[in-house]
Amino acid sequence: MKLKRTLLSASCLLATGFLWAGTPQGEAPADSRGQGATADYDTFSRLRVGGYGEILANFKDYGINRYYGSTEGNADARRNTISIPRFVLALDYKFTDRWALGAEIEFEAGGTGAAYELENSENGEYETEVEKGGEVALEQFHITRLILPELNVRVGHMVLPIGLTNAHHEPVNFFGTSRPEGETHIIPSTWHETGISLFGTLGSGWATFDYQAMLVAGLNANGFDRTSWAAGGKTSIFEFDNFTSPAYVARIDYRGVPGLRVGASWYFCRDIGSNSDKPDYYKSIGRIPLRIYTVDAQYQCPYLTFRGNCIFGNLGNSAQLSSVNSALGSKSPYSRTTPIAKRAVSYGAELGLNLRNITGLEKFPSLWPFARYEYYNPQEEVVTRQAADEREKVSMWTAGLNWRALPNLVFKADYTTRRIGGGKYNNENEFALGVAYVGWFWSK
Repeated sequence: MKLKRTLLSASCLLATGFLWAGTPQGEAPADSRGQGATADYDTFSRLRVGGYGEILANFKDYGINRYYGSTEGNADARRNTISIPRFVLALDYKFTDRWALGAEIEFEAGGTGAAYELENSENGEYETEVEKGGEVALEQFHITRLILPELNVRVGHMVLPIGLTNAHHEPVNFFGTSRPEGETHIIPSTWHETGISLFGTLGSGWATFDYQAMLVAGLNANGFDRTSWAAGGKTSIFEFDNFTSPAYVARIDYRGVPGLRVGASWYFCRDIGSNSDKPDYYKSIGRIPLRIYTVDAQYQCPYLTFRGNCIFGNLGNSAQLSSVNSALGSKSPYSRTTPIAKRAVSYGAELGLNLRNITGLEKFPSLWPFARYEYYNPQEEVVTRQAADEREKVSMWTAGLNWRALPNLVFKADYTTRRIGGGKYNNENEFALGVAYVGWFWSK
């Protein structure tokens, strides 16, 4: 029955989209590829290459482990880190005016690699050495059929528009040196899956809406844990993602008022246990349904930018899932930390001011002071016999300054303080510096 439902859903979406291929061709939607560096196909004729990237340095007053270092929370320690969180190469290629290929390759934390070396100190034996601990990922790879402003079809590997950061994940779309922590802590970021999508723009003027509807691979129950809830459910240690229980995704954005965007998204997977590495482990539980709801908004005018978002997650049979995941073998690549919560939540808001426009001085640098508040808890409601760990409950403030040297090149500095467990544990504070860019480098 599950296979029949999956095939039926996919067939309906494919039929709805591709049967339109022979209809008169209207103009492509204004945001036909996606957001940020992957926008509007009408801006190039055949091929374009671009991307985005970030460089980050953090100066911290806390240790590396909030959980076992001390009963008071994270240890008081001084440590600094420097990294390249991500470097992304993107390209779009038009086969025709209506058929297009899009791709993005992400090098996270400098990429990853291994090499063979001859160890002369060990009689010339071969030895494999891991050179980098990052990740190289195919973030997007899809074929798009542009049909009408109201209806277009995309098939392949795509970013899921769940929440504010996934839908608008490029580094010029948030003020902080790092992506908003609450969102990226409880759901995958950047969240990309393989499947099919319908998208377009409905209405006009004050009644303008953008929408997306997707059928994609669902999350894997093995990756759910105490500290990151669903965020680890995306990681696949194999060459394929299980598609036994697909996920249904929908997003709608209201854009009828200049400068304002109000959006909502929805994610549903009927049974994440069916997508696990060893589904038999979860058969005794029955279905493990997952639902995620989000609302977000952005308002921009010449003087300020405001953004806000909320995420609510609900996981069925979480107590039984906790029991199974905690008993995974010692060689399991998953964390096995429990309890896994029934409900997880994250919300936050940020406000930035444009000093150049406020002062009215054209030669004044494009400086944006900002502040952001976030709350998140991957254990908002726990129904197992284990009590929720209050160290997972975090409220935090970030304040800083952005200098936009160019419209798509920004230098960032900010200070963050986290209040852990409602103040029962040591605060965590850090100062950070970053630089980020986004753009298309070449087109023809």
